[in-house]
Amino acid sequence: MTAPASIASRLHGALSAIVTPFDAHGDLDLKALSRLVEVQLERGIDGLVACGTTGETPTLDADEQEKVIRTVVEVVAGRVPVIAGTGSNDTRASVRNTAKASKWGVDAALVVCPYYNKPTQEGLFRHFTAVARDGGLPVVAYNVPGRTVSDLLPETLGRLVEDKAVVAIKDATANMIRTTEIVAALPANADFALLSGDDFTILPFVACGGQGVISVVSNICPGDTARLVRLAAAGQYEEARPLHGRIVALSRALFCSSNPIPLKAALEMGGWCQQVTRLPLEGASEEVRSVVRTALEAYAPGRALDGFMS
Repeated sequence: MTAPASIASRLHGALSAIVTPFDAHGDLDLKALSRLVEVQLERGIDGLVACGTTGETPTLDADEQEKVIRTVVEVVAGRVPVIAGTGSNDTRASVRNTAKASKWGVDAALVVCPYYNKPTQEGLFRHFTAVARDGGLPVVAYNVPGRTVSDLLPETLGRLVEDKAVVAIKDATANMIRTTEIVAALPANADFALLSGDDFTILPFVACGGQGVISVVSNICPGDTARLVRLAAAGQYEEARPLHGRIVALSRALFCSSNPIPLKAALEMGGWCQQVTRLPLEGASEEVRSVVRTALEAYAPGRALDGFMS
């Protein structure tokens, strides 16, 4: 009998950090969420992340987070891995959130480096170790110093991998030197997935040893994003470079304002969900919508405003 694949080995390719759709009143639109998840699967996405930053988790209450995660798990039905965002800047709360999510059928927990508190490297090590020990799910560490201030350094990550406290990292430093340092810090033959958290870096990140990306742009173009990762992993750079250039250009538009404001505007233009966000994120301005519209039309001429999704 063939041994089941480890969760780390399944966290490869393009994984979409899925938006959380709201209706015109600002309430959850689970019907739109289900439709988005299904089309992601149809177009070849390799995994999904529910309740991440792109999913506006800071503005979701506990009941809403459960509904979002359960909806994604139900629609996916085991076809690809599902990761749930469960981290906070309180280790005990992160453990509780992870333990709850472990009952909802997800495959792993995305746990952000604690923000605002400014923990030391030893504090970060103990934080992730506690969540892995008591949370009941494999842990994907999320390092995004631009938002959290704290920075999970390669040597600390190496300790966590050695202790089997984390199975993957979403590295959002956009720094290829850091990617190289992480690869060097990992134990030999580690069962571990190195994932980019920046759509701008997919090609160089994978070329430096990464296995994939947790992506924002793949909400719009899941098939193309997954294909780019496959091409980069296979060393097919001549074919990968023009696709990477198109995805970078689209990504630039999707970050012309705070994520997911432009992304939701793009999805509304395609008829997938409303552009409603929750405060403190305001709705997309006409200037943002113009930037997004131009980028979509450039990415897929003639299709951008007619149910676009590639």
